[in-house]
Amino acid sequence: MGGTGDGGRGAESQSREGRPDGGQQGTERSRRRPVCGRTGAQSRGVCVCVGGGHTRALRLLGWTVTSVESLSATAAEPLRGAMAVLERSWVANEGGKHLVLMLWLGANTWLFLNTFLMYSTGPQYHYLYKMLGLGLCISRASASVLNLNCSLVLLPMCRSLLTFIRGTHMVSTRKTRRLLDKSKTFHVACGVAICIFSVVHVSAHLVNVANFSTSYSDDFPALNFARYRGEDPKVIILTTIPGVTGVLLVLILLLMFMSSSYCIRMSNYEIFWYTHNLFIVFYIILMVHMVGGALKYQTNIDAHQPGCLRANQSRLEQQGEDLDPAEVEESRCREDAHFQPHDPQTWLWVSGPLCLYCVERVYRYIRSSDPVTIVTVIRHPCDVIELRMLKKNFKARPGQYIILNCPGVSSFENHPFTLTTCPTESKETFGIHLRVVGDWTERLSKLLLPPPRIGLEILPIMQPRRYPKLYVDGPFGSPSQEVFNYDVSLCVAGGIGVTPFACVLHALLDDWRGFRLQRLYFVWVCRELQSFYWFADLLCALHGKLWQENRPDYFNLKLYVSQADSLQGMSEERYRPLTSRLQVGRPKWKSLLDEIGKSNERKQVGVFCCGPKGISRTLHRLCNSAQSCGTTFEFNKESFS
Repeated sequence: MGGTGDGGRGAESQSREGRPDGGQQGTERSRRRPVCGRTGAQSRGVCVCVGGGHTRALRLLGWTVTSVESLSATAAEPLRGAMAVLERSWVANEGGKHLVLMLWLGANTWLFLNTFLMYSTGPQYHYLYKMLGLGLCISRASASVLNLNCSLVLLPMCRSLLTFIRGTHMVSTRKTRRLLDKSKTFHVACGVAICIFSVVHVSAHLVNVANFSTSYSDDFPALNFARYRGEDPKVIILTTIPGVTGVLLVLILLLMFMSSSYCIRMSNYEIFWYTHNLFIVFYIILMVHMVGGALKYQTNIDAHQPGCLRANQSRLEQQGEDLDPAEVEESRCREDAHFQPHDPQTWLWVSGPLCLYCVERVYRYIRSSDPVTIVTVIRHPCDVIELRMLKKNFKARPGQYIILNCPGVSSFENHPFTLTTCPTESKETFGIHLRVVGDWTERLSKLLLPPPRIGLEILPIMQPRRYPKLYVDGPFGSPSQEVFNYDVSLCVAGGIGVTPFACVLHALLDDWRGFRLQRLYFVWVCRELQSFYWFADLLCALHGKLWQENRPDYFNLKLYVSQADSLQGMSEERYRPLTSRLQVGRPKWKSLLDEIGKSNERKQVGVFCCGPKGISRTLHRLCNSAQSCGTTFEFNKESFS
């Protein structure tokens, strides 16, 4: 910026001469003189006033006078707008989930504290608390939390119920439906809480067993759980119903927890599947865990106030000092304390969700009892098999998934697969694509198709043969169903993770005008070029249809291959729309979201991801922090529960 003009200096000297204290005032004003700059060829400028009365003279000279405060407010406008967009993005992606989390944590905290205070201050537990101390309060408080979570952990696994709720008018908002997609996360949270509070519960009860042995009460024999003073705690545990059932519950829970780890699920899914089905035995044992009546409460508080003088007890033993005979008589117990164990209450917590889950499993068993008819089996490149099936009265929506069972491989093992084609009015068949990864899919592929012959790896092969029996359970809802409920959607697939979106593309190919969706961005990342052959014809058909109907901007396709080998493999003329959109390397996700945000200002964009964890984590983080052009990105991750 340039210095001040002559008019500015004259106005400053005139101001100093017109005041009795002109020198001092002028010095003070010189520290606050305006900062001005000239702009343009007309020698006019912009002056920022930081103090003093110079605005009138400067305006006469053609200067634009602006205060620091107004400039600061103007500069802060974009920052406030970016912060508002950032807040909206975080609330859209994390708000509902964190609200449910806080409610769940609040319920657990309230239940723990309420039970703890009841056992520590309740008069009916006075004598039991004196015998066991804090171990009593902690064991019962943790048991209350366990009852709550053992009931809640079953609800997210009621897949048919969640699918029904999603498809009814009971859930009318997209935010509520997106919460249903977090059912698996809620199931895991309840499972972790069960494991943590089981450790707390068991530790507290080990202290209680030791106190039962060392603090054996001769005054209240009915209160004792030990048979005599100094009884070995291990004997108490292994010879009582609560002790034996507690040991069994801990062993089952330990097996389920260890087999639920990511490494075991990925390396040997069968271990996870079979050990997780031990939950049936777990709940049966849990029902009878309290039958032994280890903890007792006093039933006659009115006739026997806690701490009163018993008939065989002197006032000195009780009070340690002399009292009036009237007070002694008043504080004497009218009868001995009576104790009885609590009625088992666990069944009150878990019976409802358990019955609901059992009813659903029976319904699903009946629904899936008829085997499907396998129409065709097609072998695709990169160890992918396509199954086309037919089942009576089977209806599904794009984005849903099914659970497949093959008794020829394993009678009790089931695996989820996304539908890549849904039944329509014109065709009743539905299909899935499965990649041969792991023992189960490998054995199934051998039953469906013989080993491939040399030279037929690229083009799909249709081979008629006698197929094994397959049973299909479902369909079930998934986040991909929401693709059509946005004006703009971004679908990101990694490898075989393209399957949830294949059914979406089929639906758009049939009639893209029947949906709310106005623009679809589709990004598919693969390691090998041959993987694109899985749905190359579908992508080209949709692209060609939209071009013919003068809507080329409706479908924005980007393909990325991370391995640069054999790039000439997709050289057929019919695949030219794909080769022109094929890039080598990995997408620059931030640049991609910024580009989409600028093209769709102040809109809500649905982001749907099915692929490796690295891609989903990056997209999730970018959607939470997106600030481009007021656009909000709502992240949805495909997850099979």
